[in-house]
Amino acid sequence: MKLLALAVVLPALLPAAWAQAEPDAQRQRELVRMVRQDCGSCHGMRLTGGLGPPLDAARLAQWPLEALVATIHQGRPGTPMPGWSALLSREDSTWIAQQLQKGFPGEAR
Repeated sequence: MKLLALAVVLPALLPAAWAQAEPDAQRQRELVRMVRQDCGSCHGMRLTGGLGPPLDAARLAQWPLEALVATIHQGRPGTPMPGWSALLSREDSTWIAQQLQKGFPGEAR
């Protein structure tokens, strides 16, 4: 009975838990630079596509947040998309996914 209750409650809590953890301002600047430089090497420096597909808000807003986080964090087997879990925390991956769905910010100069 307890296991069934956990199975019902846990999925509802996950999105709230992801939304609570946000990197500080310095880490956000680092993540923006990383995405623009490292992800941009495949997805285009403006994230408009290249080897990888475009990472524009209109396209990614249709994806479930959890799917984007999993793709960033674990990669996509059988494709050139690597997982970034060695460099990113789950919170970092969630923040990046949220920003991609809104329209990814440019680098601060």
